[in-house]
Amino acid sequence: MNNHIQDFLQWAERDRLRSPATIKRYQTVLAQIPDPLNATVEGIEAWWSGRYDKSAATRQNELACLRTFYKWATRFDHRVDDPTRRLDAPKVDNAFPRPIGRSDLKRALDACDDRGVPELRRAIALGAYGGLRVSEAASLDWEHIDLDRRFLRVRGKGRKERLAGLSPVLLDELLPELRSGNVVTAGGRTYTADALQRRVNRHLTSLGMDSTFHKLRARYVTQGIAETGDIYAVARAAGWASIETAKHYAALSDDSLHRIAAAASK
Repeated sequence: MNNHIQDFLQWAERDRLRSPATIKRYQTVLAQIPDPLNATVEGIEAWWSGRYDKSAATRQNELACLRTFYKWATRFDHRVDDPTRRLDAPKVDNAFPRPIGRSDLKRALDACDDRGVPELRRAIALGAYGGLRVSEAASLDWEHIDLDRRFLRVRGKGRKERLAGLSPVLLDELLPELRSGNVVTAGGRTYTADALQRRVNRHLTSLGMDSTFHKLRARYVTQGIAETGDIYAVARAAGWASIETAKHYAALSDDSLHRIAAAASK
């Protein structure tokens, strides 16, 4: 690997506290450019023109990765310019989240029992009842669970710690209790985030569900907003720095939409 790219990845991990998944994403995107540090504006634009068959979300993410690299390169005097400066980030469709439904969640949990995979049941519960990201669920240790105060201490993006509530339902799903050790695997070997996500997503797909681990977390958020009406508290519990993300989910919990529909039907 190019020494400058290695230096950038180390900086992103140690100084910016980026997750292993983000570091891997940087590597993947930078590998598409023959010599990213010395790339010209024209060279980057030629690469970009070959990405139009990808989704807007993919291209937006790729461009963000490149711009992070060039921001680092200019900051530390490896370049004097950003060769992506003439590119516009594509707009991503403003689609509403689609959380997993109540009946599908029950089927997913019950199928874990039928298939003898309790670790997947615990992982699904952490997403749907605890609001954890897949990486957070994979790494959760019993030392991070405060049974007296009923909190989970979750290490999220940027290694920032937050508290999430531990309901009786979620606690029952996580048993057996341990003094320490991985929660999902009941003290066994810890899954990587990618491996756990693949297993959960395959489990949901095999049941005929158009669902993913992310949709488990979406249920936690939409149910939380519907019950409390407190977008700010839900955003904190979900580990979001921006309230705008939570507002996107709030539309799914807006009872006024049902009242308007009922009024229009009279």
